Amino acid sequence: IQLHFVIGVIENHARKLRWGYGYSCHMCILRPHSTGTVTLQSADPLAAPAIDPAYFSDPRDMEAMIKGAKLTRQILQAEPLAKYRHKELHTRDGMSDAEWESHIRARADTVYHPVGTCRMGRDEGAVVDPELKVRGIDGLRVADASVMPTLISGNTNAPCIMIGEKAADMIRGTAQ
Repeated sequence: IQLHFVIGVIENHARKLRWGYGYSCHMCILRPHSTGTVTLQSADPLAAPAIDPAYFSDPRDMEAMIKGAKLTRQILQAEPLAKYRHKELHTRDGMSDAEWESHIRARADTVYHPVGTCRMGRDEGAVVDPELKVRGIDGLRVADASVMPTLISGNTNAPCIMIGEKAADMIRGTAQ
C-alpha cells in the first residue's frame, strides 16, 4: 500500500475541502490484482470511451485494502501523532471487516497513475508491439504510461520519461 498525507482535511480526492485544522491520510494499493477496461463506444473519434475500472473484481484487493486501512489507523493512533489528532471523520473503533468493506467501496477511486490502456507486448491482446508501434496502423506509436503492461510500485513520471526517450531513440534508429 501507499499512504498519501495531506496537511488539511480533504475528501473525495480533494474535490471537497473542510475548513479548519487537520490532516488527511489516503491509502491506495500500489499493485492491484483487479484490472478494468477502456473500450470504444462508437466509431466517432469524439465520443467518450466506456471506462470500467472494475474496482475489487479480484477479492485480494479488498483484503489488502481492509488490512491496509486497519494498519493505517494504527499508525495514525500512535503516540507521536496524538497531539495532532482530534477526531476521525469516517471510521471508528471496532469496525467489522464488512463495515470496512462498505466504507472502502463507498470511497474508492482511481489515484493518479492509471496504466495499461494500450498495453505493450508480443501477444495478440497487446495494442502496441515492443517498438511501441500500434498493431495494424502504420506510422503510429504510443509512448506513455498506457503502454505499461502492469502498474509499477510507485509514481509513473520517471518511467514515462524513459519510455519517451526510448521511443525517440527507436524513431531515430539509434536504439540499442
